[in-house]
Amino acid sequence: MSSVLYETPGPRAKLRNRISNIIVLVVLAGVIAWLIHRMYIYGQFEGRLWRQFQYSSIQRQLFDGLLNTLKAAGLAAVLAMLFGAVFAAARISDRKWLRTPATLIVELFRAIPLLILMFYFYFGNIQFNLGLGPFWAVVFGLTLYNGSVLAEIFRAGIAAVPKGQREAAYAMGLRKNQVVRLVLLPQAISAMLPAIVSQLVVLLKDTALGFIITYGELLYVAKQMGGRLTYGFPYIPTYIVTAVIYIGLCSLLSLLAKYLEGRSRRRRKVTGAPPPSAAEAATSAEAPL
Repeated sequence: MSSVLYETPGPRAKLRNRISNIIVLVVLAGVIAWLIHRMYIYGQFEGRLWRQFQYSSIQRQLFDGLLNTLKAAGLAAVLAMLFGAVFAAARISDRKWLRTPATLIVELFRAIPLLILMFYFYFGNIQFNLGLGPFWAVVFGLTLYNGSVLAEIFRAGIAAVPKGQREAAYAMGLRKNQVVRLVLLPQAISAMLPAIVSQLVVLLKDTALGFIITYGELLYVAKQMGGRLTYGFPYIPTYIVTAVIYIGLCSLLSLLAKYLEGRSRRRRKVTGAPPPSAAEAATSAEAPL
């Protein structure tokens, strides 16, 4: 049995794949072991470097940095989703006066590096006294950049729905907003979900750029902790702990995405119904409230 893109591997190909996977795992394990050995040689596992993490004041500092990270990431994620939804709708509009400016804005903020956007808001606030702190510079920068990327994800997901669904919906007499809301979005959302979650993971990690403009997020706190002479400048141990925290946060987001995707699949299996077709959407649109 084969798919459109590739032939199903036979016994020899499966054996080669297993061997190559084993080789990659062995090489990866060797690299990790070498790094751990080098860290041990240079004393990165000495108790003095790790001692500070047992104190409650240090743990509170890490927790406060984590809260600031989640606060900026959470607000920026909500605003970026709204930004993406609005500009995706504008980009697929039939009105050129709406579609053209939306396209220019999305392409503009996708092209500007995120750190420069944060600099604009941070130093613009200092120069023009706008009343915005580092928190809002981080949030607005994340919103504009990731919102523009999400707008493209939404637009591409809607455009990926088979053309016949759109044509059938128009033939049933639905308006443009009804076609998008009742026909295209329900079918596109499951395809867009992995890309949306991946972008939200990127957004969460990009909050670390806030330490450059003195926002007290997790990396900013870690940098201060790593520069303490009392504990022998424990930069490497501190960044290891910080990396583990980021890995945990991103893993939770990925697990949430898998849960939502699996729940959506199970719901369709239980109901025995695929995403609504154009005819079903037209019927629901005509039904009285």
